[in-house]
Amino acid sequence: MPHASFDASCGMCTKLATTTDEPVFENELWHVRPIDAPSGVPGWMMLVARRHVPGPAHFDAREVASFGPTWCHLQRVLLEVTGALRIYTAAMGESSPHFHGHLVPRYAQMPKDAKGWSVFDLERAAKAGELQVDAAEVARIRLAFEDALRREPPPAP
Repeated sequence: MPHASFDASCGMCTKLATTTDEPVFENELWHVRPIDAPSGVPGWMMLVARRHVPGPAHFDAREVASFGPTWCHLQRVLLEVTGALRIYTAAMGESSPHFHGHLVPRYAQMPKDAKGWSVFDLERAAKAGELQVDAAEVARIRLAFEDALRREPPPAP
């Protein structure tokens, strides 16, 4: 069901309203999902504001209060289920005027030895068919992340 702030011209609003993929986690403010396949790194997730809002400078009071604790919780849980060294995070808002933040596991061994911003090149390479990511590992992490968030969800907004 579309959010009350649904904007038909927004690709992210449309995706959230029409997707058949179940989110890994969702509450009234946030939608957490894997990045669209193929991903450049197993465990690449996105935190998406359910409300059509361009970014944190435009969050309402509930989103402001919830964002930090939710973001930190998602990172901690993703670290646990992936065994990654760290979780890269980025939110640029260029591809969609709808807030979405990337959570990208940084493993000890990365394809093409990618570090920092070059992880986004991995996503482009995977989508171009130049990089193959283990689909079974992507599915394993998704299920483990979803299960962990079901057992211990982010703080309620």
